[in-house]
Amino acid sequence: MATDTAERRTAHVRGITVTAIACLAGVAAALVSSAVADGAGDTLGVYILASAVVVQFPIHQLLEKAGIELDTDDFGAKDYLYVVFMTFSLWFVCWGILLTTGAGL
Repeated sequence: MATDTAERRTAHVRGITVTAIACLAGVAAALVSSAVADGAGDTLGVYILASAVVVQFPIHQLLEKAGIELDTDDFGAKDYLYVVFMTFSLWFVCWGILLTTGAGL
């Protein structure tokens, strides 16, 4: 029983950590895209999104070395697609709001 609870807690912490990093990276990429890109047609915003996705995986490894059990060695295609999708979703929504409202940094 205790092992089951510990495993569930570890899986829960992993899920929250990966989701939080992906969402924060998406919002940060949207803010940077808003500040740097000329508009919605500027491909620089997509490059910023791609760099936000790529930067997350070394961050996951650093957090694992710091003591948070993320099991980055066990990341599969589903995990990578989840990180990309969450980052893209938050970037798309936030940058869309920033472009629509005309807010800029």
